[in-house]
Amino acid sequence: MSPPPPTVEDGPGPLAGADLERTLESHRRELTGYCYRMLGAGSEAEDAVQETMVRAWRSIGGFEGRSSIRSWLYRIAGNVCVDMHRSPQRRARPMEMGPSSSSADAVLGPPLGEHMWVQPIADERVIALDGDPAEVAASRDSIRLAFVAALQRLPARQRSVLILCEVLRWQASEVAELLDTSVASVNSALQRARATLASAQGEALDATVDAEHQALLARYVDAFERYDIPALVGLLRDDVVISMPPFDLWLQGPDNVAGWFLGEGSVCQGGRLVPIDVNGTAGFGNYHLVRPGLWEPFAIQVVEVAGGRIVGHHNFLYPERFAEFGLPPRLEA
Repeated sequence: MSPPPPTVEDGPGPLAGADLERTLESHRRELTGYCYRMLGAGSEAEDAVQETMVRAWRSIGGFEGRSSIRSWLYRIAGNVCVDMHRSPQRRARPMEMGPSSSSADAVLGPPLGEHMWVQPIADERVIALDGDPAEVAASRDSIRLAFVAALQRLPARQRSVLILCEVLRWQASEVAELLDTSVASVNSALQRARATLASAQGEALDATVDAEHQALLARYVDAFERYDIPALVGLLRDDVVISMPPFDLWLQGPDNVAGWFLGEGSVCQGGRLVPIDVNGTAGFGNYHLVRPGLWEPFAIQVVEVAGGRIVGHHNFLYPERFAEFGLPPRLEA
């Protein structure tokens, strides 16, 4: 006879088997959010959470109940993320890799490895979108591309402390217990992390639920799909940035954006956009016209808006990622 499945206390009564599995799974989304902020890529975050679940299931028999299941899972997830983050190359954005180019001499060059870039993630994978609106808004701020990229500048321990204290609102004493350190050490790490992020996390973006924001996006979609570049440029702020991972090329300013779309970027003409919620802001699946009546995946667009103008137009040229955002494999007329 095989031994009974391990049990653990998490509230009233022991958990085992299917109940234990449901308890572990109930934490998957928030753990994915934690791991995404730690690692900067949705695919790595999913792998980290899966490994966390495997380690938790294997070691549940040794769980002594001195902390909650949630805290115990975060401890495991933190260790998994540290194990996965051994590479000296931190994930970044093209704007952090070198100077901008002008549309007159812009050349894409060879694509760089996926591991180089902070990658986009669908909001629903890391945020309970049906939660308290204020909490949802705060969570969206904490997965902005600029913020996630800024987190990658921090040593792993500082990054974990800042996420736990600033994003998840844990007490310093809880974080100290989780990391097997002192409250003074946690507060010191938090102070250093805040200083590093002070000038690196970018400006506040407009709320996506704002009516004016939605009207701006509607004008953007109309201009892009008609390929009316003057109308599109009229929606941009003077310091707008356009980027295109896996290429390190990036451009700044409406004139350079217009020059790109009328030159090398003219392959986007005839495209279609399908809206998505990505990295706490508006985005689109950009489908390229391959023949009359058929569009295929091309890029995940992250469109950042501040002060009623588009300030960021980030295009992730990974068509294989469309399924992660619930996007169809093709569009047909």
